[in-house]
Amino acid sequence: MTSFNRNGQLHLGAFVIAGPGRPGGWRYPQSEDGWLDIDYYRRIAQVLERGRFDLAFFADILAVPNRYGNSHDSQLRYGALGALRLEPLQVLAAMAGATRHLGLAATKSTSYYEPFDIARGIATLDHLSGGRAAWNIVTSFQDAEARNFSREEHIPREKRYDRADEFLEVTHKLWDSWQDDALVADRAEPLFAAPDKVRPILHQGEWFKVDGPLNIPRPPQGYPVLIQAGASDRGRDFAARWSDLIFVTHYSLESAVAFSREMKERAARFGRNPKDLKILPGITPLVGETNAIVAEKRRVLADLIEPVSGLTTLSYHLDVDLSVYPLDEPLPHLKVPGVTGHYDEMREASDKGGLPLAEVGRMYANRYEGDFIGTPDAIADRMQEWFEAGACDGFMVAAHWQPGAFDEFVRLVVPELQRRNLFRKEYSGSTLRDHLNLARPAAGDWQRLHH
Repeated sequence: MTSFNRNGQLHLGAFVIAGPGRPGGWRYPQSEDGWLDIDYYRRIAQVLERGRFDLAFFADILAVPNRYGNSHDSQLRYGALGALRLEPLQVLAAMAGATRHLGLAATKSTSYYEPFDIARGIATLDHLSGGRAAWNIVTSFQDAEARNFSREEHIPREKRYDRADEFLEVTHKLWDSWQDDALVADRAEPLFAAPDKVRPILHQGEWFKVDGPLNIPRPPQGYPVLIQAGASDRGRDFAARWSDLIFVTHYSLESAVAFSREMKERAARFGRNPKDLKILPGITPLVGETNAIVAEKRRVLADLIEPVSGLTTLSYHLDVDLSVYPLDEPLPHLKVPGVTGHYDEMREASDKGGLPLAEVGRMYANRYEGDFIGTPDAIADRMQEWFEAGACDGFMVAAHWQPGAFDEFVRLVVPELQRRNLFRKEYSGSTLRDHLNLARPAAGDWQRLHH
């Protein structure tokens, strides 16, 4: 088996929701409802920076899902996945002003935006934050989203990755359209920007025709950090080609190790150093000072869950209407047009536990991916086990409720990871690429490494 060396310390991202989050979590007594308040997000950012997290990561969705029962009702009633989501770039700009080191990742779809718009928006965030921006690249998959962008149906899977590949080529050309020293700002000359160092890209392809240049200088990081979560075979190739960081979820250590090994090997086949591809599985830890405290938290959270609140979100992720299947029978074997990784995860959980669909719904609404539950020592043990087994380069930490679960993780788990020398005590460097031990790419590097 191929072995890939790590630098000895893991990375931590935070999976933050610009909205109510988990269906049971927003009802939890310690949860706060400042979803429309700028100070709510600033405070989360400051908590994460105090915990020396690499980045805050915002998922996004471009519709209120109606896949379950062909209705928005279950999403809105239970405060599920897409009931409320603020636009992430604007939230991250506020968080940038409240922090100095924390990386800032926004989800943007290659199916419903244009390359110039995203290249400009992410470059703006990278400049305003001093080189801390990241872009989570999604291709989207729901017809509900298509119908919010003047289309009747979504682009088929293979076609949307064709579009995404060209989209990434165009954004990189736009980021490279200014040489690093093009902005002069010489008042005496006068010379604001050197015209011979700012060039149009004149791109013409199957999906896009873009003249350029970008009207923003090259980003401080060269290219912002790129995040992807492709789970299908084509999605994995796309992630191995373009991503600096992969976000994924796993039910077991075994599946996480297999995925990590496969993705590192795919990256090598694209001519990349496998160490430059960071894999951060999503976990939702439940921590307490004692096992009794943890058990009580788990009981309270479970009592707040309705099965439909999880099934409506799983229906969205799979792009399958699960309302047509009996709640007392197992999750059926399905051909999934949506996110195959989420289906594989819940299929594994359902098969191993013999769970009926109702319990799958409860589990999905209040998942404990990887079973990271217990005292700070127990959770640190589990994280260390995954990290040293080669399952990951770190973790994307989600919160059952916001912002309190992030506070608890920073207060209880981070010091234990630091005591074991598994996680930094201070930031080194100033950019997100510095945090992730990634070199700043030179102009044109994307062509050399991705073909």
